[in-house]
Amino acid sequence: MQVRDDNADGEWSVEAVQSRYLAHCARLNVPSPRPLQPRTHRNANGVWAEPILQTVIDGIKAGDAACVALGVELIEQDRKFPFGRILKSNAARALRSAELPDTLKQRIRHRVANMLAAGNTPHEFKEYARLLRKVGFDEMWPRMAASPPLANKYAMRHFAYFRAVQERAPGFFPRKR
Repeated sequence: MQVRDDNADGEWSVEAVQSRYLAHCARLNVPSPRPLQPRTHRNANGVWAEPILQTVIDGIKAGDAACVALGVELIEQDRKFPFGRILKSNAARALRSAELPDTLKQRIRHRVANMLAAGNTPHEFKEYARLLRKVGFDEMWPRMAASPPLANKYAMRHFAYFRAVQERAPGFFPRKR
Protein backbone atom coordinates (compact mmCIF):
# COMPACT_ATOMS: atom_id res chain seq x y z
CA MET A 1 0.00 0.00 0.00
CA GLN A 2 1.39 3.36 -1.04
CA VAL A 3 1.47 6.23 1.49
CA ARG A 4 1.52 9.74 0.06
CA ASP A 5 2.26 12.49 2.57
CA ASP A 6 2.00 16.00 1.10
CA ASN A 7 3.18 17.78 4.24
CA ALA A 8 6.26 19.97 4.03
CA ASP A 9 9.54 19.42 5.84
CA GLY A 10 11.32 21.64 8.33
CA GLU A 11 9.40 24.45 9.98
CA TRP A 12 6.17 23.51 8.14
CA SER A 13 6.25 19.81 9.01
CA VAL A 14 3.34 18.35 10.99
CA GLU A 15 5.33 18.29 14.24
CA ALA A 16 6.67 21.84 13.82
CA VAL A 17 3.23 23.29 13.03
CA GLN A 18 1.66 21.47 15.99
CA SER A 19 4.42 22.72 18.29
CA ARG A 20 4.10 26.35 17.12
CA TYR A 21 0.31 26.10 17.38
CA LEU A 22 0.51 25.01 21.02
CA ALA A 23 3.01 27.81 21.73
CA HIS A 24 0.61 30.35 20.16
CA CYS A 25 -2.27 28.87 22.19
CA ALA A 26 -0.32 29.37 25.42
CA ARG A 27 0.74 32.90 24.46
CA LEU A 28 -2.75 33.96 23.32
CA ASN A 29 -4.63 32.15 26.12
CA VAL A 30 -6.69 30.01 23.74
CA PRO A 31 -9.05 28.14 26.13
CA SER A 32 -9.42 24.92 24.15
CA PRO A 33 -6.79 24.18 21.49
CA ARG A 34 -8.00 22.33 18.40
CA PRO A 35 -6.54 18.96 17.53
CA LEU A 36 -4.31 19.82 14.56
CA GLN A 37 -3.93 16.63 12.55
CA PRO A 38 -3.61 16.22 8.79
CA ARG A 39 -6.68 14.61 7.25
CA THR A 40 -6.11 11.27 5.57
CA HIS A 41 -7.94 9.61 2.72
CA ARG A 42 -7.84 5.90 1.95
CA ASN A 43 -8.61 4.17 -1.31
CA ALA A 44 -7.49 1.05 -3.17
CA ASN A 45 -4.23 2.72 -4.23
CA GLY A 46 -3.11 3.70 -0.74
CA VAL A 47 -3.30 6.43 1.87
CA TRP A 48 -3.03 10.14 1.15
CA ALA A 49 -2.28 12.63 3.95
CA GLU A 50 -3.42 16.19 3.25
CA PRO A 51 -1.19 19.07 4.32
CA ILE A 52 -1.75 20.03 7.96
CA LEU A 53 -2.02 23.64 6.80
CA GLN A 54 -5.51 22.84 5.50
CA THR A 55 -6.52 22.16 9.12
CA VAL A 56 -4.91 25.48 10.11
CA ILE A 57 -7.00 27.26 7.45
CA ASP A 58 -10.13 25.61 8.85
CA GLY A 59 -9.09 26.94 12.27
CA ILE A 60 -8.73 30.45 10.84
CA LYS A 61 -12.25 30.21 9.45
CA ALA A 62 -13.48 29.08 12.88
CA GLY A 63 -11.85 32.10 14.55
CA ASP A 64 -9.02 30.31 16.38
CA ALA A 65 -6.50 33.05 17.33
CA ALA A 66 -3.53 30.66 17.27
CA CYS A 67 -4.45 29.49 13.76
CA VAL A 68 -4.75 33.13 12.70
CA ALA A 69 -1.18 33.73 13.92
CA LEU A 70 0.00 30.64 12.00
CA GLY A 71 -1.83 31.90 8.90
CA VAL A 72 0.05 35.19 9.02
CA GLU A 73 3.32 33.27 9.44
CA LEU A 74 2.36 31.25 6.36
CA ILE A 75 1.80 34.26 4.12
CA GLU A 76 5.10 35.73 5.34
CA GLN A 77 6.87 32.61 4.07
CA ASP A 78 8.71 32.72 0.72
CA ARG A 79 9.59 29.03 0.78
CA LYS A 80 7.87 26.71 -1.67
CA PHE A 81 6.24 23.48 -0.55
CA PRO A 82 3.55 21.04 -1.79
CA PHE A 83 0.33 22.87 -2.61
CA GLY A 84 1.92 26.09 -1.31
CA ARG A 85 0.25 28.40 -3.83
CA ILE A 86 -3.27 27.25 -3.06
CA LEU A 87 -2.66 26.94 0.69
CA LYS A 88 -1.24 30.47 0.93
CA SER A 89 -4.06 31.81 -1.21
CA ASN A 90 -6.70 30.07 0.92
CA ALA A 91 -5.02 31.28 4.12
CA ALA A 92 -5.10 34.89 2.90
CA ARG A 93 -8.75 34.48 1.91
CA ALA A 94 -9.62 33.06 5.35
CA LEU A 95 -7.67 35.84 7.10
CA ARG A 96 -9.87 38.42 5.37
CA SER A 97 -12.84 37.30 7.46
CA ALA A 98 -10.87 36.74 10.68
CA GLU A 99 -10.57 39.11 13.62
CA LEU A 100 -7.00 40.41 13.37
CA PRO A 101 -5.13 42.25 16.13
CA ASP A 102 -3.17 45.36 15.14
CA THR A 103 0.20 43.59 15.35
CA LEU A 104 -0.85 41.00 12.77
CA LYS A 105 -2.37 43.70 10.53
CA GLN A 106 0.95 45.53 10.61
CA ARG A 107 2.85 42.36 9.68
CA ILE A 108 0.48 41.81 6.74
CA ARG A 109 0.94 45.40 5.55
CA HIS A 110 4.73 45.10 5.65
CA ARG A 111 4.73 41.72 3.91
CA VAL A 112 2.54 42.84 1.01
CA ALA A 113 4.37 46.17 0.61
CA ASN A 114 7.77 44.45 0.60
CA MET A 115 6.63 41.85 -1.93
CA LEU A 116 5.27 44.57 -4.23
CA ALA A 117 8.43 46.68 -3.94
CA ALA A 118 10.53 43.63 -4.85
CA GLY A 119 8.25 42.83 -7.80
CA ASN A 120 7.48 39.48 -6.19
CA THR A 121 3.85 38.86 -7.17
CA PRO A 122 3.21 35.10 -7.24
CA HIS A 123 -0.16 33.46 -7.84
CA GLU A 124 -1.33 34.02 -4.27
CA PHE A 125 -0.53 37.77 -4.34
CA LYS A 126 -4.03 38.51 -5.65
CA GLU A 127 -5.46 37.27 -2.34
CA TYR A 128 -2.74 39.13 -0.44
CA ALA A 129 -3.82 42.34 -2.21
CA ARG A 130 -7.43 41.77 -1.19
CA LEU A 131 -6.31 41.07 2.37
CA LEU A 132 -4.31 44.32 2.43
CA ARG A 133 -7.33 46.22 1.18
CA LYS A 134 -9.39 44.70 4.01
CA VAL A 135 -6.88 45.46 6.81
CA GLY A 136 -6.13 48.92 5.43
CA PHE A 137 -2.95 50.60 4.25
CA ASP A 138 -2.38 53.03 7.15
CA GLU A 139 1.07 54.58 6.68
CA MET A 140 2.16 52.06 4.02
CA TRP A 141 0.67 53.71 0.94
CA PRO A 142 3.12 56.66 0.74
CA ARG A 143 6.01 54.19 0.93
CA MET A 144 4.42 51.97 -1.72
CA ALA A 145 3.65 54.95 -4.00
CA ALA A 146 7.22 56.24 -3.71
CA SER A 147 8.72 53.12 -5.28
CA PRO A 148 6.41 51.52 -7.86
CA PRO A 149 7.76 48.28 -9.37
CA LEU A 150 8.15 49.71 -12.89
CA ALA A 151 10.27 46.83 -14.19
CA ASN A 152 7.57 44.20 -13.59
CA LYS A 153 4.32 44.54 -15.53
CA TYR A 154 2.54 42.02 -13.30
CA ALA A 155 3.51 43.88 -10.14
CA MET A 156 2.37 47.12 -11.81
CA ARG A 157 -1.12 45.63 -12.22
CA HIS A 158 -1.31 45.21 -8.46
CA PHE A 159 0.19 48.66 -7.95
CA ALA A 160 -2.55 50.13 -10.18
CA TYR A 161 -5.14 48.26 -8.10
CA PHE A 162 -3.71 49.68 -4.87
CA ARG A 163 -3.60 53.19 -6.36
CA ALA A 164 -7.25 52.86 -7.43
CA VAL A 165 -8.18 51.72 -3.92
CA GLN A 166 -6.43 54.76 -2.47
CA GLU A 167 -8.07 57.13 -4.96
CA ARG A 168 -11.43 55.33 -4.68
CA ALA A 169 -11.61 54.96 -8.47
CA PRO A 170 -15.19 54.10 -9.46
CA GLY A 171 -14.16 51.26 -11.78
CA PHE A 172 -12.96 49.19 -8.82
CA PHE A 173 -15.97 49.65 -6.58
CA PRO A 174 -19.60 48.63 -7.10
CA ARG A 175 -22.20 51.35 -7.29
CA LYS A 176 -24.47 51.74 -4.31
CA ARG A 177 -28.05 50.95 -5.17
